[in-house]
Amino acid sequence: MLSLSDWITTLSLVFGGCCSNAITLEHITARYPNAGVLITFFQFLIVSLYGLPKQFTFNDPPESKHAANGSNGTVSAPTTPRRRWIPRLKNRKVPLLPYLIQVALFFVLSTLNNAAFAYHIPMTVHIVFRSGGMIINMILGWMFTKKRYTARQVVSVVVVTAGIITTTLSASKPKSHTAEVPGTSNTSLYAMGISILGLALVLSGFLGLIQDWVYARYIAPAEAEAASDPTGQSLWQEHMFYLHSLALPLFYLSKDNISMELTRMSSSPPVFLSLPQSGPLAPYEAGPIVPSIFLYLLLNTCTQLVCVVGVNRLTGRVSSLTVTLILTVRKAISLLLSVAIYGGQGNTEMWVGAGLVFIGTIGYSTGIRSNDQKEKKD
Repeated sequence: MLSLSDWITTLSLVFGGCCSNAITLEHITARYPNAGVLITFFQFLIVSLYGLPKQFTFNDPPESKHAANGSNGTVSAPTTPRRRWIPRLKNRKVPLLPYLIQVALFFVLSTLNNAAFAYHIPMTVHIVFRSGGMIINMILGWMFTKKRYTARQVVSVVVVTAGIITTTLSASKPKSHTAEVPGTSNTSLYAMGISILGLALVLSGFLGLIQDWVYARYIAPAEAEAASDPTGQSLWQEHMFYLHSLALPLFYLSKDNISMELTRMSSSPPVFLSLPQSGPLAPYEAGPIVPSIFLYLLLNTCTQLVCVVGVNRLTGRVSSLTVTLILTVRKAISLLLSVAIYGGQGNTEMWVGAGLVFIGTIGYSTGIRSNDQKEKKD
């Protein structure tokens, strides 16, 4: 159970980090729509660097606590771990292979979600469309895990589907600052972007199935052990680190795209960063001159770290129902901020569709609770 201070900290990370990240992401992609891979790379890099120190230790692996001491079979007291000069990775709770499968899916869907901006997908549609993952989760759960769903959940999914269709059609002819691609109509580009987001939703559904299996197979049995081992690392920290760090080598395949986008961004309007001076230099201004878009890229990278840490803290400490409801509210706030700050993207159809999606999400989540209570009675 989270204390009041933990709730304040976690919710501040989720709402402050994720909402700020959405704002900076929209600013960057509106000017550089092909920078999705570059943005994803920096996001994965900073999360990996943040989690790296927590995955290394200078202690040798602990010896068994139930080792027999001599021939009388008595149990020896746990010895103090020996220090070593070269650090080693801490023992993982989850084997490497399940992580590699999750990494492949997570890398592809993250890249697809950011790449969709190159196809004239407004941020408002992006937020609403990605909120429809429960549709895929229900279908895959019924097909592969034989899950049962309540009538409320089925109706909620229908409502979400109607909301996504309404929102998608409301922006089928979006206005974009980007140049047209020769030989390709604006509507065709938009349809391709929606297809990319749809593929990302399907991959996200499969990732959810794998994560559920990993939780039941490895994480759940380790939680009791982790609770009795104060020296062990938090499971959410391990998951966050390996999910991002193992994906970094995959960005080598996109090194040309990353290099090209960095070169394009370097020609953005410069901004002077004034540094405070004292003494005889006080009358003179000094400081670096950097491309303005790099400041937004830095803010986006840092806020992504705050967002990821907040969501992982939340996922590891509260129920999935609570996580779904909080993230739904967060997406609604991001949607309102996007329209309030950048404007020009909201219309009646879009708001109706967004409302249907969020109402359906809440209805689906509350249906989970009633279904669980029904199964317990049975």
